[in-house]
Amino acid sequence: MTRKIVIIRNYSFTYEGSQRPAIRDVNLEIEEGEIVVIAGASGSGKSTLLRSLNGLIPHVYKGEYRGEVWVDGMLVKETPTYILATKVGFVFQNPENQIFMFTVERDIAFGLENLGFPRDEMKRRVEWALNLLGLKKLRKRAPHELSDGQKQRVAIAGAIVLKPKLLVLDEPTSLLDPETACDVVSLVKELNKSLGLTVILVEHRLELVASIANRLIVINEGRIVGDGKPERVLSNVNLQKVGLTPPPIVDLQIELRRRGIAIDPVALDVDRFLRELDKVRI
Repeated sequence: MTRKIVIIRNYSFTYEGSQRPAIRDVNLEIEEGEIVVIAGASGSGKSTLLRSLNGLIPHVYKGEYRGEVWVDGMLVKETPTYILATKVGFVFQNPENQIFMFTVERDIAFGLENLGFPRDEMKRRVEWALNLLGLKKLRKRAPHELSDGQKQRVAIAGAIVLKPKLLVLDEPTSLLDPETACDVVSLVKELNKSLGLTVILVEHRLELVASIANRLIVINEGRIVGDGKPERVLSNVNLQKVGLTPPPIVDLQIELRRRGIAIDPVALDVDRFLRELDKVRI
């Protein structure tokens, strides 16, 4: 039976000094091994939800906290962040916010050093992460010398070197060109498959990630307004109404639906779209 790695019950959070909740009455369960994409307009509550998983809320960001957030059987508000760091790998939008050491290998080792891992274990894990992320030839390079895509790989390596069960990425492709962004998305899919990692990914470019996701969650004004298989959510949620741009292939199918040609649920890749379109024509 599949185990639930994230359980959120009646959760609301209002930042200190704010009059308005950033997250309102959220109930959510995520199973081990899922790839879950979270989408929403700026200010919708996406980043707040992510910070609530690794303990930044409420341990760093203060405010009014109601409800419960559980990760891997631990109640987040009662669990120190250094323990949560071994369960939740977090990758920020801008990799330069989390890579700052003199070399790539030192950067990857930073979290292990902070948590007091034995030196031999640190060496084994850093070597493992360098190989897994294709960074071995860059190990002695300074992070500031790397391309944006390489920097993002180093940030991901620094997160997974602690061997978490959950990998959380906050818009990891936002600073990348389309080709490099696709490379990072493919990497995330491979890590999910090879390591069995549960992945929660915030991304506004839905055309990049919808096809790899098991679930798409849409947040608007702190509430979940859509949750399910991506093709179903994209068929039933008015993304433009909540400040999102549908993937071009979905936009095309929305226009076809207006003209009486309905593909339901929407197709997320060109091959399936053409197959379904042929069926409709017949």
